[in-house]
Amino acid sequence: MTQSTALGPDGEFDAIRTLLDRWGARAVGIGDDAALVDVPRGDTLVLSVDSSVENRHFRRGWLTAREIGYKAVTAALSDIAAMAARPVGVLVALAIPDTWRSELLSIADGIGDALAAANTVIRGGNITASTELSITTTVIGAAFEPLTRSGARAGDLVYVTGELGGPRASLQRLEAGQEAGVHRDRLARPVARLEEARWLAEHGAHAAIDISDGLIGDLRHVAAASGVGITLDAARIPRVAGVDIATAVVAGEEYELVVTTPAAFDTAAFERRFALPLTEIGAVSAMRPNEVRVIGARVADTSGHDHFSS
Repeated sequence: MTQSTALGPDGEFDAIRTLLDRWGARAVGIGDDAALVDVPRGDTLVLSVDSSVENRHFRRGWLTAREIGYKAVTAALSDIAAMAARPVGVLVALAIPDTWRSELLSIADGIGDALAAANTVIRGGNITASTELSITTTVIGAAFEPLTRSGARAGDLVYVTGELGGPRASLQRLEAGQEAGVHRDRLARPVARLEEARWLAEHGAHAAIDISDGLIGDLRHVAAASGVGITLDAARIPRVAGVDIATAVVAGEEYELVVTTPAAFDTAAFERRFALPLTEIGAVSAMRPNEVRVIGARVADTSGHDHFSS
């Protein structure tokens, strides 16, 4: 394990020392200008970055500071999960307003929770003052044969992990001034499906993406990257209790995986291994390239979430 380098004086580095004490063994090799990461020979380095910004991705009062830290890092880890990569470390940049200073260690605890869940470590980052809370996470992973969005082929089957709609159902309640409801944990404590993705890759998956912007919206990226069409069967799409199909197919912040595969998965084996459903929901064809259709339900919005929409 790479040893940390002694940090110099001043308030910024005092804050960093406080965070390092909080993270303990979950922070390694801190103190130089850049992180050093050994990657197994033959693997591909897999990198992604994700930002979580106050009043854009979350509102104070809807989530605790610990949940905000956890969710920000988990969302970034989900990106490398979609490529069947194993995480080898994260870099975290914190922009902290004065109004959040008292919550810094709670945010750090949430980040630590996400690291522990993914069995990975902090390898560096940055901290600065700001007018709004922002957490930017760079994840570093490695994979021997990464899954991509461009691997789907005509004849593939489409599968999704978990059940959809919980985060959106909770968000709708919060926006209406109500309690988040029974699906609050799906909004506040999502899971990056890291081990699940590697199982799917090992059992023949061709392509994958995580559902951050909605099932249809994210599958449209797969269709465009692969030059194929995708048809979904509304009756098969799994959703949480109380959520209709029109909501489930556009609900974001799921962080479940949707994959394509040339042969049927052993869904019972998957569920035994992960205590999580894996459901066949559609198929890939050469017809209608770049298009995602839902058969058996009227779906008004197929665009998915747009970060630049109002």
